[in-house]
Amino acid sequence: MSTQQKPTLTGQRFKTRKRDEKERFDPTQFQESIVQGLNQTGTDLEAVAKFLDASGAKLDYRRYAETLFDILVAGGMLAPGGTLSDDMTRTEFCLFTAQEDLETMQAYAQVFNKLIRRYKYLEKGFEEEIKKLLLFLKGFTESERNKLAMLTGILLANGNISASILCSLFNENLVKEGVSAAFAVKLFKSWINEKDINSVAASLRKVGMDNRLMELFPANKRSCEHFSKYFTDAGLKELSDFARNQQSIGARKELQKELQEMMARGDPQKEIIAFTKEEMKKASLSEQAMISIIWTSVMSSVEWNKKEELVTEQAIKHLKQYSPLLKAFTSQGQSELSLLLKIQEYCYDNIHFMKAFQKIVVLLYKADVLSEEAILRWYTEAHLAKGKSVFLEQMKKFVEWLKNAEEESESEEEEAD
Repeated sequence: MSTQQKPTLTGQRFKTRKRDEKERFDPTQFQESIVQGLNQTGTDLEAVAKFLDASGAKLDYRRYAETLFDILVAGGMLAPGGTLSDDMTRTEFCLFTAQEDLETMQAYAQVFNKLIRRYKYLEKGFEEEIKKLLLFLKGFTESERNKLAMLTGILLANGNISASILCSLFNENLVKEGVSAAFAVKLFKSWINEKDINSVAASLRKVGMDNRLMELFPANKRSCEHFSKYFTDAGLKELSDFARNQQSIGARKELQKELQEMMARGDPQKEIIAFTKEEMKKASLSEQAMISIIWTSVMSSVEWNKKEELVTEQAIKHLKQYSPLLKAFTSQGQSELSLLLKIQEYCYDNIHFMKAFQKIVVLLYKADVLSEEAILRWYTEAHLAKGKSVFLEQMKKFVEWLKNAEEESESEEEEAD
């Protein structure tokens, strides 16, 4: 008998659940309360913040977070695409009707800041709201977009939302019509104004957005040149410099990976040199930048012995093999110095190599990669502070020998004259 009752029981339970759902998403009353409150407080944002703080105790912010944020931004609930729903009460006191200036936007940011600090659970909903609003940009007027961009920049600067929201701007339709790039200009201006470019860069890096800014433009305009010109003309040279730098860091990492693979395969050095020169031209890298990349690639293409006494031997053998490659990119004194500094840094950072420094330098001197001028300049003035006393001590005898050799050759020349 009991087995027959079971289906009816679950049936009933299911019905009540349906009914709950219906009550649950009926924001009309919630909207009435918020709109009424905003109409009473008017443009006094202090009063708005107090009203929102108090209402959180009576109204279900958790359930109606989206409605709450829609009203604060646009004055009423937004239909998909960004138009206001006609059938509901709305208020004239919201972000979109506020004055379009930075000060007003800062005051609005404070309202959101206080609200979310007070009701921590709104944090995630607020971020979702901003992402949604960015997707609706085409439904807003230019002035509404400007205000939203300024506000978003300030919120990003204050850490109220994460820079990952920017992925909404990569929406194809927004990008194609230039809406994304124009919005980004206003947004970054207000963000940099609140903080500075380094703080902006750090936030972008944290969420992997630092290499994606080019996506603000359609594929056919996605070049460093176009990006740079667009943002420099808009008065955001810092941002275009940052993007350029990111591009070149990306290119360097790629190049280093390629070189390591070529070495691991044992490709002939002639080919490696030709390839590297070609890439260097393409990425417009200096020889100094290039020699650093080559050194890192050469040293990363080997499993080093963990024993200090064996690693020096291993390094000498390995570097002897690759000295033609190093030589091809040290045609200038400055490049030789860059290489010396890289070697110093490497031996300091990799403790097993501390005692190998002098042997490496002597090998590269004999292989004609490093000149005596570069070594003497490094020794007297151009060395790094890292492990300075250890390395200078190691090099002392060799440097004395170099100086004597130099003096002898000079006196020989004088005698010949």
